[in-house]
Amino acid sequence: MKGTGSRRLWLPIMSLFFLQSFTCLSNELDTIRKRVVAVLLQTEINKAEVNRILNQMDSEGAFTPINYEDLSRTAGFPHRRHTSNLVYLATAFTKKTSPYYHDPALKEKINLSLKYWVDHDFVGDNWHNNQITTPTNLVNLMLLMGEELPDDLVEKAQPIIGRAHMEASGARPSGDRIVIAGILAKNMLFMENKEAFDDVIAIIANEIKFSTGERGIQHDYSFHHRVDRVNNTTSYGYGKYANAFGEWADYVAGTSYAFDKDRINQLVDYYLDGVYKQLVYGIYEDISVKNRSISNQSQFQPRGTLEIERLLRSTDYRQEELEEILSLRKGESSPSLSFAKFFWQTEHFVLQRPDFYTTVRMFSTRNRNMEKPYNGPGKTTHHRADGTNYLLLKGNEYQDIWPVYDWQKISGTTILQKPELPSPEDIQMDGLTEFVGAAEDGYFGAVGFDFISPHDSTMAKKGWFFFDRMYVCLGAGITSEKQYPVASTIDQVLLRAPIRVKEQGTTVRQLPEGEHNLEGLEWLYHDGVGYWFPEDAALIVRNQEESGAWADITDQKNVSTKIIREKVLTAYFNHGVRPQKGSYAYAVLPRTTTDELASMAQSGLRVLSNDMLLQAVYHPGLEQTQAVFYQKGTLSMADGSSVAVDHPGIILIKKNQESIQSLTVADPTRRRDQFLINLPGRYKNTTGEVSTKYNRSANTTQILIDLPQGVYAGKSVSLDLRQRK
Repeated sequence: MKGTGSRRLWLPIMSLFFLQSFTCLSNELDTIRKRVVAVLLQTEINKAEVNRILNQMDSEGAFTPINYEDLSRTAGFPHRRHTSNLVYLATAFTKKTSPYYHDPALKEKINLSLKYWVDHDFVGDNWHNNQITTPTNLVNLMLLMGEELPDDLVEKAQPIIGRAHMEASGARPSGDRIVIAGILAKNMLFMENKEAFDDVIAIIANEIKFSTGERGIQHDYSFHHRVDRVNNTTSYGYGKYANAFGEWADYVAGTSYAFDKDRINQLVDYYLDGVYKQLVYGIYEDISVKNRSISNQSQFQPRGTLEIERLLRSTDYRQEELEEILSLRKGESSPSLSFAKFFWQTEHFVLQRPDFYTTVRMFSTRNRNMEKPYNGPGKTTHHRADGTNYLLLKGNEYQDIWPVYDWQKISGTTILQKPELPSPEDIQMDGLTEFVGAAEDGYFGAVGFDFISPHDSTMAKKGWFFFDRMYVCLGAGITSEKQYPVASTIDQVLLRAPIRVKEQGTTVRQLPEGEHNLEGLEWLYHDGVGYWFPEDAALIVRNQEESGAWADITDQKNVSTKIIREKVLTAYFNHGVRPQKGSYAYAVLPRTTTDELASMAQSGLRVLSNDMLLQAVYHPGLEQTQAVFYQKGTLSMADGSSVAVDHPGIILIKKNQESIQSLTVADPTRRRDQFLINLPGRYKNTTGEVSTKYNRSANTTQILIDLPQGVYAGKSVSLDLRQRK
């Protein structure tokens, strides 16, 4: 191997101190390189897999299953399997416990296949293949094989690896920049180029930072990969950005290159308050934040533990929380965390209890709705941000349902039922309304969405009201001028158990498989989840087998056309053609029984308002009122008192018997500096950070609350109140 750094550098004999310093730095690079290689060698080697790969290799070093001719974006770059095969074979050659350790015949095959690659230098139409995929595999091959590779092959491979550099088109701030920097750093370790390694490791060390409004971590701990401000937290922001930083923090720990503790601790905050709160129980993927990758088949399994183990080696900051996630992913404990969080920069709401997890995904004039279907996948995702509300108990309720999915009946949405979806080129759209947001106090939350479809102008006021063990979904002002029906879908989910329903004037019955038009529906029960209707509802329910193929939902090539059949539950309101001010109301009980559903009518839960101006719900057991004011107005409370706001907003009011204990407010429009509300009774704020004014004649208190501004605009404010005598 021809190094450009210390390996072939002859130093004049100077002071002993200088020589010791140089040796120390040289040893540090060697230590880091050995750590990188040790991680690569963790791959388990299977003799049958090595034989399978070798049997596919022809006399020139190519692999017969790969179509090397098709370099188009939609082909998916099958060539990547060539270089990944080389890495696997190199691991088998280098790993001491491998049956192929230093096998000369295997080394000859690796050299032959590497020669085939460098002689042909396959460049795909997608930049990612050329700047990330191929350089990653080739530099890993170099590090594993070291001086076992012929100098001429190393020399020919270097320009190909060198496409990963900091001026490359893909080295934009966010996930790809740090990945490309990591490839470059590995190559500098291989080439023993200390000066270049110093430069690139400094770039990686400074990548963890807030970049709100741009690519990167937002101040709510969501992640935007592009300037379209689409949520990419658990894709680019997790699998690339965060994990790449954590990887290098671990490699350089204990050396002079060690990253600043504040940066590592900020990464911990991002994992715990951003990434893990958008994973089901911090364990399984949340399909709500998936974009075009939803068209790809996946496996239901816990996320790995490596990034957590790395963090625990790097810092003791928030150690107990990290250890809890680690234990959950290992299957050593059960979920215990309960929270509500609104990612105001991304307009994604999440609520978790130890036994269920639910989300609402929206968009506004501030964010676009969905990722473009880059390279083919995601061509059916036009409506996946239109107020999508998924509910997960185990985490696999929607697992790979997508080939058989009705993409115009997405859980939680209100969608015009068109003959077909628009073109994939028309998926990504700007939002048309600014009233999109939530008020949450960390445990409870209310969400409001003034929805206008950028695809077809369908309109609806959509509200979600999250209490402790249940939530209420309201829709009002549902309007369309198109010549097609409009549907609001309660859920479309894999059918896991018989469907039981209770209709007005009838006994509980089990639905046979098929499609059913239900009238006067009081409740519906499926697999531990109950849906209760405060006003007897007309609902269409399909509990039947649906069919489709993965190839139907992507424009990528080489995707299976095999017909898949799955039993699916689809339950939705049909608002008819050209509805004018249509509505719906239902409550979701994630862990319930039919007996509890039967008693809901006597529970005291009340929908206080559901119209285009105001949506509000009262929960008697919690003595809590949640409301979405689309305009200034007055809410008549369950006890006969009134609450008034002077502008649009969302509020949570928690009482204890006769007095209000706490108040949470938010401004979804992001326009106001202050929130003005009038509450019944005489109150003072215990924090002393807001102004109150008592009106004795009306017995009301006017409260003026300063709202978060700048990067925090849209975030909630919670106050503890005390009644004054």
